[in-house]
Amino acid sequence: MLCLTVGDGPHHAVVAAGPHPNEPIGGLTVQHLATRLCTDAELRRSAGCTWHIVGCLDPDGTRLNEGWFAGPFTRAHYGRHFYRPAGDEQVEWTFPFSYKRAYFDRVLPETLALMRLIDDTRPSFLTTLHNGESGGVFYYLTRSEPALQELLKSLPARYGVPLHAGEAEHPSVKRLEQAVYLAPTMEDAYDYLEALGQDPTEHISGAASDSYIKRYGALGLTAEVPYWTDAAAGDTTPTGRIYRDLLLASAADLQATSAVLDETLRAVSADLVTGSAFIRASRCFIPMVAGNAATDQSRAGAPENDRPATVAEVASCRDMLHSVRLRFGGMLLRALEGELAVGNATPVIRKRAGALAETYDGWCAEAEADASNETIPIGHLVAIQYGAILAGATHAAQEARTRP
Repeated sequence: MLCLTVGDGPHHAVVAAGPHPNEPIGGLTVQHLATRLCTDAELRRSAGCTWHIVGCLDPDGTRLNEGWFAGPFTRAHYGRHFYRPAGDEQVEWTFPFSYKRAYFDRVLPETLALMRLIDDTRPSFLTTLHNGESGGVFYYLTRSEPALQELLKSLPARYGVPLHAGEAEHPSVKRLEQAVYLAPTMEDAYDYLEALGQDPTEHISGAASDSYIKRYGALGLTAEVPYWTDAAAGDTTPTGRIYRDLLLASAADLQATSAVLDETLRAVSADLVTGSAFIRASRCFIPMVAGNAATDQSRAGAPENDRPATVAEVASCRDMLHSVRLRFGGMLLRALEGELAVGNATPVIRKRAGALAETYDGWCAEAEADASNETIPIGHLVAIQYGAILAGATHAAQEARTRP
């Protein structure tokens, strides 16, 4: 792994792309950032930073997503060539963590490299570059920064992309304002799941980079840009559907999806021989889908959920179901195809691979038929991330200069 250092400002900014290998836009963003910084002395001076730029945190995982990088950029093609590592194999989620009954110290080499970069530079600003899938743009910050938030919220509209107004990625996430959230911590997720009566240790792995940087007082920013969007993503108009009922329906759909995938995985487990990354990921994520269903079901009865759901909330629940089906169904299919490719064509594996492929084709057809999504030009996504990086790093450097 290589790090490019540019500039000589008094404050350090760390920018790392590819923390999740199905999220490649950041790799293009850092190329653009590096080019601008190397050719524009005034930009280097005005930001007041020494920049440390990492092009890809998970090169091995990125190779397993290359099948969709050249398009076509449809939900089906993306899902069929999708790969996301199991939780304890993700660079972004394997920082050391210890809280109550949870403990994690199986730090990946790539994570350790990022930890050492952070420790060596003691940055005022860090961003790891992420992508969503469908919807609007949203941001995570490690602390409330109202002035920066206003600037960040103004960026997507320049490129015709809405701000996200639907569901947060997890119900434990704290919202600062529309499309701006406090960066989630494993401590918050643990407490939330514990309060619902679930065992948090079944879902908790390591901490993230934006938790690790707090020891240095750094500002962490994540700009989540989607690949597809539609007008519903930012529409807060109430619908005729009660939010509680939306959560219960979403839970039922997720549970049904998990049941299909879990039944397939259990049926073939005794015959598997490769131990591939796709198998490890499937064993991680399929139970997680069931856990998310249980969370939605548990929280649905809260009094504040007896209200109309918004257009954006309905749309984001629909998109999440398609995402779960196409992501994790696609990975399990790749796992079974890998077994067949090495000659492990047992009757059970052949039968289950065929049945899942048929189900998956139906899921793809539903996703494509249900989507009014528009593919966002890649240049627009890069521009939004690039603007957010400059805004965040400059804000953090100015803030650091005023500290006593």
